[in-house]
Amino acid sequence: MTMITQAQITDPKLEVVASFDKSQPIGVSVSSSNRVFVSFPNKAPYTMGLSEIENGERVAFPNSDWQDASGMSEDRFVNVQDIYIDSKDYLWVLDSKPASSSSIFANDEAKDEDGRFRLYGFDLKTNKLNKRFDFPSLDKKKSALNDVRVDTEKNLAYLSDPGLAGIVVLNLENGENRTVLSNSKYTLADTSIVLSYEGREMRDKQGKPFRSNVNGIALTKDNKWFYFKPINATHLYRIETKYLADEMLKDTDLEGFVEDMGNVGITHGLVADVKGNIYLTTSLDYTVKRLTPEGKLEVVTQDSRVLWPDSMGVGSDGYLYFSCAQMQLLPNWNNGQDLVQYPFQVYRVKVL
Repeated sequence: MTMITQAQITDPKLEVVASFDKSQPIGVSVSSSNRVFVSFPNKAPYTMGLSEIENGERVAFPNSDWQDASGMSEDRFVNVQDIYIDSKDYLWVLDSKPASSSSIFANDEAKDEDGRFRLYGFDLKTNKLNKRFDFPSLDKKKSALNDVRVDTEKNLAYLSDPGLAGIVVLNLENGENRTVLSNSKYTLADTSIVLSYEGREMRDKQGKPFRSNVNGIALTKDNKWFYFKPINATHLYRIETKYLADEMLKDTDLEGFVEDMGNVGITHGLVADVKGNIYLTTSLDYTVKRLTPEGKLEVVTQDSRVLWPDSMGVGSDGYLYFSCAQMQLLPNWNNGQDLVQYPFQVYRVKVL
């Protein structure tokens, strides 16, 4: 197979939404009125964890106090990992700082401290915090909560947890959480898969390859289907949310309801649109693809700037917005050498 190189690809339809110099964008979500939000992990140079993009510039959300890295952790963001705006225009903020030994970011200074996990719900009609959850039943030493989707019909949140190799189901009424499908063939990384970019395998300085269990997730707009997959796997899976909501079902029961949607390749983030398309970000060939309700896998955009496309949001304006985290170019995976192509950016492309 001919190796795709970065210099070969361009898409004139791809638009830059905002640039962030050396601040790495991770989470992206878009409200019903096309307000665009972008989150950033707590790593140098850190200026804010969560922002709203206004006229191409980021503005701290909900205010600057929440971004103060030196403040009390009870009233500030510690490490915003993902954001998601539900059908009622609530902005859900997953503040996730795993224990060092559970992080997928190749931290060489692993310690035994517990992780710290919170989910915040902001009402975008008022920009006020209305909900907060602390995951009381989560294994804080092993968990690495990554992405979140919220089912407004069942009042549940579904979160991917590559640390526990499972799906966390959070009850938004009583705050209780449980983990399902742990260490199943649908949620575990395929250890034979090593990501490779233009002939370079993605390994840390000890030679350990990048590997992530269940990571990207999507929830259809009718709250019926939940899609999920590990990064180090090629098949996409889905399950009806009515089964995830049933607390009486055991993992062995749930596995029987999982549907294999076929080979979609190596992917990172997932998101659904109003037509039932599932978008998948793919770093190996600089693309964002979508799986149609009919099962057809289509390329939405392919461009040399699409470097580790990550989180996405679909606006009512018909645009797909997505971040490029450039993970494979970070020093962690290049013997300490920073190969990132600055500035970090968020893009959009017309899809509807």
